[in-house]
Amino acid sequence: MAKSDTGRLILCADDYAIAPGVSRAIRRLIEAGRLTATSCMSVSPFWASEAQALRPCAARADIGLHLTLTNLRPLGPMPVTCPEGRLPGVRDLTIAAWCRRVDLGEIAAEFGHQLDAFESAFGAPPAFLDGHQHVHQLPGLRDVVLDLWERRLAHHGAWLRVTDEPIAAILQRGVERTKAAIISLLGRGLGRRARARRIPVNDGFSGVQDFSGRIPYEHLFERFLEAPRGRYLVMCHPGEVDDALRAVDDVTGAREEELRFFESDAFPRLVARHGLALSRFDPPQISARG
Repeated sequence: MAKSDTGRLILCADDYAIAPGVSRAIRRLIEAGRLTATSCMSVSPFWASEAQALRPCAARADIGLHLTLTNLRPLGPMPVTCPEGRLPGVRDLTIAAWCRRVDLGEIAAEFGHQLDAFESAFGAPPAFLDGHQHVHQLPGLRDVVLDLWERRLAHHGAWLRVTDEPIAAILQRGVERTKAAIISLLGRGLGRRARARRIPVNDGFSGVQDFSGRIPYEHLFERFLEAPRGRYLVMCHPGEVDDALRAVDDVTGAREEELRFFESDAFPRLVARHGLALSRFDPPQISARG
């Protein structure tokens, strides 16, 4: 349903630098005014080169750090977390975090390495922090993230992405209700702590899906725009599929479907119909171009 007052939509593409095809697609969407944020994986071997290409996009979008603790190789030694040199899957990491079986000192050091790598290649601090597969919100890890923000980003105007949203909104949306509810509940601890410390966070969140392609992405995206509030953030995963992506991630074809939608004329029409305008976290609003 269209709304009478223009609302703010932060559209954030995750996984920049996971593979060249994903990075290339995200840059193209930012340059076209179709994205207002992207979250970068500085742990990726492609980050140094992709960061150089991304620098001009900082004038048009918030460029954040996608803290990564799953599946890829860490930047520093992590003998407890991944003794064989490859980070665990999200299920194993989540269980370890809830059971308090993670080495927080080791994780803090790795997050520091990832922030160092971001700043070294990009030439500036990240505009925000979040986590690949939402790991930044896990018990224990969220306190490491808050400490990292306070020590190194508090004076740079950086914000944190949180995934907590009303369960009623998830039920109304009707997309991956169980998964979205779990991710929302996971985000509440970080959200409460961040707001108590007056750390800027997004007000609303959406974008959870199963990447199966059973429902056309255009239909999913319209549901994601239900009940927006404040700084409403929708995460997305557009990209071009290449061999580098296939080697590290199972989400492939869904990325290309998202890319086609965001490059289509249907995208800005849908955003406008819902009374929304694309916006960065805190600057003047920009409209999705037709």
